[in-house]
Amino acid sequence: MIIFTKDIAEALTAYLASKNYDKTYLVTDTNTRQHCLPLLEGTPALRDAGQITIEAGDVHKDIAQVAQIWQHLSDGGASRHSLLINLGGGMVTDLGGFAGATFKRGLHVLNIPTTLMASVDAAVGGKTGINFNGLKNEIGSFHQPDCVMIDCTFLRTLDRDNLLSGLAEMIKHGLIADSDHLRALLTIDISARHFTIDPAEVERSVAVKARIVEEDPIEQGIRKALNFGHTIGHAFESLSFARSRPILHGHAVAAGIVCELYLSHKHCGLSTDDLRRVTHFIRSGYPPFSFSCRDYDTIYERMTHDKKNAGGRIRFALLRGIGDVVIDQEVPRELVIESFDFYRENMGQ
Repeated sequence: MIIFTKDIAEALTAYLASKNYDKTYLVTDTNTRQHCLPLLEGTPALRDAGQITIEAGDVHKDIAQVAQIWQHLSDGGASRHSLLINLGGGMVTDLGGFAGATFKRGLHVLNIPTTLMASVDAAVGGKTGINFNGLKNEIGSFHQPDCVMIDCTFLRTLDRDNLLSGLAEMIKHGLIADSDHLRALLTIDISARHFTIDPAEVERSVAVKARIVEEDPIEQGIRKALNFGHTIGHAFESLSFARSRPILHGHAVAAGIVCELYLSHKHCGLSTDDLRRVTHFIRSGYPPFSFSCRDYDTIYERMTHDKKNAGGRIRFALLRGIGDVVIDQEVPRELVIESFDFYRENMGQ
């Protein structure tokens, strides 16, 4: 169930009144506890909820933080009839969702995303996970939340970089499934110091993901399309962690989109016009991810850990055209290296 609301406290109160969970726990990180939890103050149903606060930032999305949540749940006597509410961005919904999926083999989960990234992607679809050995979401499970409540009021708390991060996933949704959505997004002036995201486009983006997830809940087929831009993007993100200079997930995805658009053009016949217009848009506002030819082998090696791979071979979701996705594509290594060159040449490196 996905609920869009303009009053998160009212929506949560009504939802909880309709359920019969035996206990309720609320997970926040150090940022959302300060900036977002006040919007829920006064919600009667949360008065007796167990409060769990974890460290903010993707660098903390690890087993130690999961264990902290497990410990709170265990100490509080949580059962499989309890509810875990995750209030935060993608890191909180990924990590909290994984804790909820694994404690007593799964309790109830409700996600309240507070970032654009979480609203259009991480909180929706039931994917949970943590990072391991420097690899993005290496450990995880599928565990559908009972409900996702989306209130775009939270977006007012975001800075420009975090808006750009979520926008990258929206661009991906437009590319794989909705040309009108993509066209609307590409009109946003992301070079401006301040820009806004239309809540109607947020709903449209969520609808793309929800439709695909409903058709393929555990990623046996078409759900792999949602990984467009992520095979290379996750490798960039992992490299940034290894350098101790982590970049936002959506910034890595935007870089991955540029590379995988190039692969789509060369391998699947995506038009030059589509390649150029999306690349130009990303270049107009996203900070370039800096790497050199000396990093190519390392980036490629990190791609070999991607979860879509089979038989040790890297598999991509690529585009023949806007809304025309082909999954499980094997691409020669030389072409992947060319895509790195294309990115560096077109992003001003």
